[in-house]
Amino acid sequence: MAIRKLKPVTPGQRFRIAPVFDKITKDTPEKSLISVVKRTGGRNNTGKMTVRNVGGGHKKKLRDIDFKRDKFSIPATVNAIEYDPNRTARIALLFYADGEKRYIIAPNGLEVGTVLLSGPGTAPEVGNALPMGEIPLGTIVHNIELKPGHGGAMARSAGSYAQLVAREGKHATVKLPSGEMRLVLITCYATIGTVSNSDHMNVRLGKAGRNRWLGRRPRVRGVAMNPVDHPMGGGEGKSSGGHPRSRNGIYAKGQKTRKPNKYSDKMIVKKRK
Repeated sequence: MAIRKLKPVTPGQRFRIAPVFDKITKDTPEKSLISVVKRTGGRNNTGKMTVRNVGGGHKKKLRDIDFKRDKFSIPATVNAIEYDPNRTARIALLFYADGEKRYIIAPNGLEVGTVLLSGPGTAPEVGNALPMGEIPLGTIVHNIELKPGHGGAMARSAGSYAQLVAREGKHATVKLPSGEMRLVLITCYATIGTVSNSDHMNVRLGKAGRNRWLGRRPRVRGVAMNPVDHPMGGGEGKSSGGHPRSRNGIYAKGQKTRKPNKYSDKMIVKKRK
């Protein structure tokens, strides 16, 4: 996947770095695999705003993605590579031999016409899904399950991946892009390869309006507010505002942000730094 720098014919295009859609082979989604997403505008079921700076944006239809890959030993042909407005990665439309259609996250290098498989005994090739116990050590994987049968939960965004580094007893050790090393049961499934659209991190929107199309409303800085509105507000001239903190007074730096999870924490071999 590549990016392109636009010719600065307008102020909005002067700083824009856009993705290239040359790998996408189909414009419209599969009708049987989409559903309508109701936008919340940052409001809960009573209409109260619980999340600020959210609202507007272009209409999006949710693509039903198969994270479980539980159609074992049934060959599936890649019919198309598509754009998904709900995620950073590209998606692939699979036509199974029994007539069923499913979407999966497209790995890097997947081509239209490729035949994919999932299940025990599957060859460790790009796009195939198989248990961690059968994947060769050192293999790059994505869409990794945390619990058997629950569907892939780790390494699903554009360009992300993990590496299988060891296997002992009932657990396999995977190294995540953050540097964290984690134990996963060897019965958990993972897909071979790196997630597509790895250049997504280099994209620059170029103008404020493009943020609005994505449903992101303007965010006012705390230091620009009055003391009654924010702990960092007020001061003569342009004051820095003191210690960075949220509107509710919670410090932004130095505090632990991860909630303790006893099951999850005992599976971490090495914490991310």
